[in-house]
Amino acid sequence: MERFDFGLSGERIHLAVEGSTGGTTLGLHLAADTISQGKRVLWASVDMPDPARFSQLFQHLSLVESSRFHAMNFGGKFDRAIDALLDAAVSLPSVGLIVMDDWCDSGGRISAERLHHIERVAKECPDTATVLLISKGSVDASGATDDPIIARSADAMDKKGYEIWRLWRGTNGGKRVLMRGDKATDVVIEDSGFVA
Repeated sequence: MERFDFGLSGERIHLAVEGSTGGTTLGLHLAADTISQGKRVLWASVDMPDPARFSQLFQHLSLVESSRFHAMNFGGKFDRAIDALLDAAVSLPSVGLIVMDDWCDSGGRISAERLHHIERVAKECPDTATVLLISKGSVDASGATDDPIIARSADAMDKKGYEIWRLWRGTNGGKRVLMRGDKATDVVIEDSGFVA
């Protein structure tokens, strides 16, 4: 099995994940790929990724390469955190990926205020940089789909320029199903990231 190549170049993505299925790992996989291409990564979250998991996904990178991973904290006011993120995205050279992990509450509707600031991120980040928002998905109570999860506020996110991706557990072990729009891809999560 070969390391999965997501082939991204400037997309705006809202990734809804089933709890503890590898959303942060997917972000770190993309971060390692972006750094391997000589670009920078901005990572914003309330909590930093698990250090052991970070080491596994970045083990093939040198310390110099790993220094192109810039972490920021969402603590405090969300609008100020977004201001700082956008300032870094446009002032640092060669930003190739902006990841916002657990950027909203894990349940219920995403607030209009958060959606407004997320729209700013989509519009104001460099076109060459991919933006990845990672959040918990929810279950469809209407019965309109058999999929295990749906993306919250999907219509609003789509209108704000984000592709909707979803990630959930596959049949067993490390298998996962990644839905990119309407296209399903079976992937396997391993220590080094995703393989296909």
